[in-house]
Amino acid sequence: MAGAESAVLIALVAGIIGVGVVAQVLSDRFQIPSIVFLIAAGILLGPEVAGVLNPDEFGTALPAIVGLSVAIIVFEGAFHLRIEELREAPKTVFRLVTVGALIAFVGTSVAVHLFLGVGWLVSMLVGSLLVATGPTVIAPILDIVPVRDRVGIALDTEGIVNDVTAAITAVVIFNIITTDASGAGALIRLFAERLGYGLLVGMLVAGLLYYLLQYVDLSPGNAPRNARLLVLAGALVAYAAANYLASESGVAAVAVAGMLLGNADVPYEEDIAAFKGDVTLVVLSFVFIMLAALLDFDVLLDLGVAGIGIVVVVALVLRPLLVFVSSVGDRFTRGEKLFMSVVGPRGIIPASVATLFAIELRSPEIGMPEAADVLVGTVFLTILLTVVFEAGLARRIAEKLNIIPMRVITVGGGDVGRELATRLEDRGEDVVIVEKDQDRIQRARDAGFTVHAGDGTETEVLRSAGADNAKFVIAATGDDDANLLISQLSQSKFDPEEVITRTNNPENVDAFEELGVTTISSAMATAQAMDNHIERPALANWMRGIGESGDVQEIEVTADVLVGQTVRDIGPELPEGCLIGLVCRDEESFVPEADYTLQRGDRITFIGRKEAVREAMTWAHPEE
Repeated sequence: MAGAESAVLIALVAGIIGVGVVAQVLSDRFQIPSIVFLIAAGILLGPEVAGVLNPDEFGTALPAIVGLSVAIIVFEGAFHLRIEELREAPKTVFRLVTVGALIAFVGTSVAVHLFLGVGWLVSMLVGSLLVATGPTVIAPILDIVPVRDRVGIALDTEGIVNDVTAAITAVVIFNIITTDASGAGALIRLFAERLGYGLLVGMLVAGLLYYLLQYVDLSPGNAPRNARLLVLAGALVAYAAANYLASESGVAAVAVAGMLLGNADVPYEEDIAAFKGDVTLVVLSFVFIMLAALLDFDVLLDLGVAGIGIVVVVALVLRPLLVFVSSVGDRFTRGEKLFMSVVGPRGIIPASVATLFAIELRSPEIGMPEAADVLVGTVFLTILLTVVFEAGLARRIAEKLNIIPMRVITVGGGDVGRELATRLEDRGEDVVIVEKDQDRIQRARDAGFTVHAGDGTETEVLRSAGADNAKFVIAATGDDDANLLISQLSQSKFDPEEVITRTNNPENVDAFEELGVTTISSAMATAQAMDNHIERPALANWMRGIGESGDVQEIEVTADVLVGQTVRDIGPELPEGCLIGLVCRDEESFVPEADYTLQRGDRITFIGRKEAVREAMTWAHPEE
């Protein structure tokens, strides 16, 4: 009998992992976050539909398995969070995890109380859990929606921090519900206690792991493997130790340990990150499928219209409110704010904690089955609808709002590569520098650039840097042979709009152009710049200041405000210090006359003061 039960469990686990891999493949194929397919699989295979997957088979071990899986997921998310990157949107990040979290908590609690008529403590329990978005749902979205760094960092940080605070707050409120504790003093004391244990254990584990990785011989032949296993064990130990001291403080411990270790410049960092990413994929598949299989349709249906109303308030009222309040005064565009407003699905922390609490609330000792149904039903309904609609439509929403930046892969982190990256990033584009030299990597990172360490002449390095989504791949190394290989790989393996290469020897220009690669000769460019300074000194001096005081920008005419208008009509609408310098139609560029009428598809060039040109771009394309 025991052997048969083991065989069933082995088959279930193997099947779940297999479904998880298929979900990831489908995610890559259809550009939809994998969590959508995982939840769909859990529902279809679960007791409510096919009955193939029954979570009861795991018995009392399921909460422990889910807890350890959550520890790995949260640790992996925190490990990739770089403190120096937070400068991209420091004010917004801080507000999202403070003011924004408070708005979500209070607003959701009020909505649950008014729509379902339950007590304030149960409403606050639901509200605390639905604060959390979490890396488990945000990371898959950001994998398929290459938003600007400031947007990704804000969403990532919000998810990681709010996962921690939401879990701890929920535990505190749950303890107040099920014990005699009461009052604000008890709530603050219990919250501080759990957060304190998490911080303490997380820092101790991170310090110990850093010491072992940095100063202990992990066996030269197997050091990378041992480092990976050591970090994985450390994450699990941090979670277990903190939870032993105070329930749900383990989430805080792994988040702190992951963030500290990820920012400590430890040896074998890339091996550790790659390994943990694979492990996270497996446990993420298991957790989402299992929790989706726990869905009870009757509980969801009992919520009725009131449940839908709560989800609408959470997703379409509170989420936009907290995002716009949190991003006041920061450099997010309107489209980016709208994207962050409509992409905030709830994830594993609310589901796993709600499931654990529901089991205890239904126990004879506590005897609150109605509260358990409200808790599980509201949390799972919110997760289900926000994941399906927000995560499932994330890429289409981003494309509609036109917030996906032009992604540029620049191979070569020398002076040319860094200067180009500076100019592109100043315009808000998403630039990744690929470089293998450690000194150049450090200089580029110190300057605030996103750097992918590796040899740009290798296909997998280009792919991992994001070449699949790149509009431009630029070969900017000082080696023509390397630039030639990079250009060939980019054209044959990926599908960028254009490949641009630097040639250091003018004699190689013809060879590059035969490949259909846009070629910039360093010698010719330098000679042209010198000639401009001799023949056109005023223009040369002004051009040298592009990106600082002056600017030149080109856009395609698509907005109704431009189509059918003459240059004379548009002139008074342009900001002071900006004018239309060129128009390109049918690949012919010319200086337009005042009576020239713009047509859809024309490309116009704004020239003038930097601020005026940027203002003109915003006026002509309000969604930018």
